[in-house]
Amino acid sequence: MAKIKIKQVSSRINVPKVQKLTLNALGLRKLNAVVELEDTPQILGMVAKVNHLVEIVK
Repeated sequence: MAKIKIKQVSSRINVPKVQKLTLNALGLRKLNAVVELEDTPQILGMVAKVNHLVEIVK
């Protein structure tokens, strides 16, 4: 499958606990961290939930 790179661009301070757990599930623990994950519907759904905190890196 194709892979996508996801970068955390905004702080996780003052966000709901559910969004913090979503960032943890994506493997993003620090600001400006980049992870490479499979392009699955589950991953894209998690990215959509925290789209204001992350960006897709080309």
